[in-house]
Amino acid sequence: MDDKLKIKISIADRVYPLTVNPAQEEGLRTASKKIDAMIKQFEENYAVRDKQDVLAMCALQFAAQSEQKQIDNTADVENAMKRLEEMNIALDGLLSK
Repeated sequence: MDDKLKIKISIADRVYPLTVNPAQEEGLRTASKKIDAMIKQFEENYAVRDKQDVLAMCALQFAAQSEQKQIDNTADVENAMKRLEEMNIALDGLLSK
């Protein structure tokens, strides 16, 4: 049986009904709260005429954060691979003696 939840998520004073897996509910509610907090921050700090502008800036900021995490993760993996290769070379040197 397909156990789905029907929930309502509020973003920018609009309600969106969703049907989700129970495991997704907490993440969606947390994301909704973060979006609303970011909207409030943009409205307080910038002269905003339209909610769509604020939502576009929120989308850009979240996308940029996601992209930066991917870039950082790639750099971390590359550094780890380099260190592993160096350790492998050192081990090979020790084992060949």
